[in-house]
Amino acid sequence: MKTIPVTLALATMIVSAGASAAAARTVSLSQKPFVMRLQKDEFRIAFGINGERCAPSGCNGSIRYRVDWKTMNGVKHSDVKQVNYTVSPHASRTIAVDQQYFDTAEGEQTTAIVKVSVDRITCRGAD
Repeated sequence: MKTIPVTLALATMIVSAGASAAAARTVSLSQKPFVMRLQKDEFRIAFGINGERCAPSGCNGSIRYRVDWKTMNGVKHSDVKQVNYTVSPHASRTIAVDQQYFDTAEGEQTTAIVKVSVDRITCRGAD
């Protein structure tokens, strides 16, 4: 009789749960997050949202994302942020923009965003 280690069985259940959650999602990103530098340590991060399945009633939700950034001296940091969005009725797309400061020295140094990755997108009110 072949036995399956508990860790493998647990990993299989987690992957299956993630796959069904992704299939139920009614909004998606239309492209990678767009990062705009405003000042040495101030950024805007824009998310294009494809909400075609929200029509005709519209929907809203939030995007939870992780930002990996580093200071001038090479010290790396990671922050988890969240931004809300609304897809208007009869609209197929929208954007959500978040303004953030990433610094450890109160504006004394220039920081750089290394990576923005989306952890989760929620959607409420979609048909």
